[in-house]
Order: sequence, then C-alpha cells, then structure tokens
Amino acid sequence: MKTRLTAKAVADLTCPAGKSEASLWDDTLKGFGVRARASGDKTYVLQWKRDGVSKRIVLGPYEVLSADEARAQARKVLAKITLGEDPAAAKQERAAADKHTLGAVIGDYLEDKKKLKSLRDLKRYLNVNFKPLHALPVDKIARKHIAAQLGAIRRDHGDIVGGKARQAAMALFMFAMQEGLVEANPVIGTKAPEGSRPRERVLSDSELAAIWRACGDDDHGKIIRLLICLGARRQEIGGMAFSECSDLDGPSPTWTLPAERSKNKRKHTLPLLPLALGIIRSVPKRATRDRLFGTSAAEGFSGWDKGKKRIDALCGCKDWKVHDLRRSFATGLADLGVAPHVIEHILNHRSGHRSGVAGIYNRSVYERETRAALAMWEDHVNALVTGGERKVLGFPQQMA
Repeated sequence: MKTRLTAKAVADLTCPAGKSEASLWDDTLKGFGVRARASGDKTYVLQWKRDGVSKRIVLGPYEVLSADEARAQARKVLAKITLGEDPAAAKQERAAADKHTLGAVIGDYLEDKKKLKSLRDLKRYLNVNFKPLHALPVDKIARKHIAAQLGAIRRDHGDIVGGKARQAAMALFMFAMQEGLVEANPVIGTKAPEGSRPRERVLSDSELAAIWRACGDDDHGKIIRLLICLGARRQEIGGMAFSECSDLDGPSPTWTLPAERSKNKRKHTLPLLPLALGIIRSVPKRATRDRLFGTSAAEGFSGWDKGKKRIDALCGCKDWKVHDLRRSFATGLADLGVAPHVIEHILNHRSGHRSGVAGIYNRSVYERETRAALAMWEDHVNALVTGGERKVLGFPQQMA
C-alpha cells in the first residue's frame, strides 16, 4: 500500500534519538516528502535528479503549509522541472540577488564615485532620501517604488531637492545596469519635478557688466571674472593650478585643464588672452601651494556661497547662478558669429559636431579659430565693462 503524506503522518514524525534528521516520503508523488530535525523543526521538501545529480529544495515549514498545500506546491515545481527549468539553481540565484539590496548597491556606487567633488551631495540624496527603499533587492525595485519615493521627497523637501535626488537615482541605476544587477532603469518614466528642468537663464550684457564690476580683488572675484572670460566650469577654474599654465610671461600663454579634472576626462588647452592672463598674473605664487585659489582645500577654492552672496549684494542681478556664466559665454560667442563647432571646442564639449564618428575623425583643435573667438569675446567684455566700443569687428569670414 502506498504511503500518502497526511496531516497526522506529518505530525507524528519525529527525529529518532541520536539522529540529526528523519524523512518521510510520499509514494504517490515521487520526490515529495517531509523532513524532521532534532531541533523539532519540520519542513516539506522536494527531491529529484538531473544529469545524475540529486537536487533538493525546501517547499516550506510544516507550521505554515498543510500536507495538501505542500503537495500542490511540489506539483508546480515538478512541472517546471519537466519543462527544463532548474528550480534549485533559480532559488540559489534569487538568494544571491537578494543580497544586492538597494542599500548595498548604493555603498558600491559611492565607493566607485569616491573621487567625485559632489560625493557629499550624492550620499545625502541616496543614503538619506532613498533610505525607505534600502532593504529591497535592487532588481525588485519597480518604477512605482521610485515614483512614490520621489513624491515623498518633493513633499518633504521641495522640487529642487526632488529633482536632484531623481538625477542621483538615475545615475545609480545606470551603474546597476552596467554591473548586471538590473535589466532596466526604474527611474526612467518617473515625473521630473518642475524645478529640475534645465535652466535657460542667459545673462544680459548689462548683467554681465554688473557682475564683473561687483567682483572684488579676492579669490572669488578673480574666479568669477575668469569664468566670464573663458566659459569654463566653476570647479575647473576654482581648482586651477600654476602647473597647468604655460608661458605666462611669453608670447603664447596657455592654460591646460588636465584630463583628471575634466568632466569628459579629456585634456583641454585654451590660449590666455590679455584679460584672463592679467587676472592669472595678479595671483601671487606660494611656495607650498600649486593651486591659484583657496588656502587649504586640496581641490582649490571652496568659499563659493560666501563669495556669491557678496557679489549678489553689490551687482543687483536677480536669480542668477554661477553656471549661468558658462551658458551666457556660449550664447555671447554665437551672437558674435562664432561657428558652433568652435564654441563646442572652447567649452570642451564632445557633442554635436564633435560626437560619434565625426569626433573620431575630426581631431582638429581649432587653435586659430579659438584664439580669434576668445579675442573677440574679451574685446566685447572689455567694452561692456568700460563703456567703450569694440575693436574687433566680426568673426573672420573664412573661418565661419
């Protein structure tokens, strides 16, 4: 007579003295049984062979599943095995994937980005704002989870923080995709807060002149003026070093932004024209420090907020940010007739004319065009500041 596992048979099963476990098998469903341990725990199991190797998975505890419920679960698993699946391997893979929680992946991501200047902000957005999701396996996080959390962030901290937290999460899940931990980015398709849309603020000529005049002879004032002259990023000028400048007292002075300080990891060289050169020459050299600006921070200048407030109080301009100077620089060059590919080069962009295949084959540094564009821009800025007239009349037609 075949044995069929029943509630009574399972309840009566005990582990003999001196043994670590005992098993009782169901003869009506091959491989289905119950295992009792010396500790008193009982679990339903399913055992089978594949390629001559015995495999076993736990279906669930005796206290939770009845014998009939466990048998139904065993039948579902056997159906998958018949179709060629390996439930044991899938269970192991799931257990391994469950170790990659969002919190753990954030830790790996922040370690990978530990040299970023924005690391402190990243830690705040990911470790604090997304903490409610930290315990979830990263591959189980869906768009609905991200959308709900972003909504909570916006309600608690406003659209600006919500937008920056969304950007941080977007980059985090791109990292997870590259590491093979997720198949898709759940941030894609979530609502971008109104305050996170790209700024379009371009400063007028009168605003540029007012900001220039409001700059003092301190580090921050010199940095702002260099940003107006060169259109570089804030941290690029704030971290400028004397070792990056060449021929300051010669006929061809230049500034070379090294690859490790560049956003696109490409070395970038610009000629230094009179306005920018005069500012750099006015900075005294220090025997113990290569950076032009700042006193202690290894990356250069750090007093941005204090310096910006001082200029705001003097210039009278409203709602402007330091990065608006870069956008205004690019727009100003375009208004003066400088070709787009030359502007892209000066900004050290690898987009538009210099992206993809075109960028691979076009290795020109546009040295002559760059010098002409910067000379025209400096002349324009000088005219704004002094109230005089421009001397350079238009961009050379053969270079347009």
